[in-house]
Amino acid sequence: MITEQRLKAAHINVKTGADFPKYIYEIKRLGLMRYEYIVMDGIAIYFDEHGQRIVSEPMYEPLVIANQSSIPRLRLAIALHQLGQTDFLAFCRQAADAGVENWVIDTQKMLCIYYDLAGNKMIAEPIPQFNYAS
Repeated sequence: MITEQRLKAAHINVKTGADFPKYIYEIKRLGLMRYEYIVMDGIAIYFDEHGQRIVSEPMYEPLVIANQSSIPRLRLAIALHQLGQTDFLAFCRQAADAGVENWVIDTQKMLCIYYDLAGNKMIAEPIPQFNYAS
């Protein structure tokens, strides 16, 4: 069963996108099916295998989401973050600049799907595999 405390404990070691696969592995083990992340203020809505829902507090001051979405800018932001070159807040700012309203993490399909303000799918990014032996 997921709890806010367990989610926070799993997230504490995430500093860059390079840490993301391990985080996803950890929250999937807790029974998380998916979560939605709202870029504007950092609210996350978590859904577990039993239909339980946990809504986090906002993480930062509101960001302005660009009206015009840009898949190339989003691809660049994702690449830099996965290489560990940006922290999470910088990535969120870059995503907002690229027109990302939210993203959904699907732990069953192992996808991160980014959506613009109109609800259009921008990118469905496979979540890199984590070395489970670590």
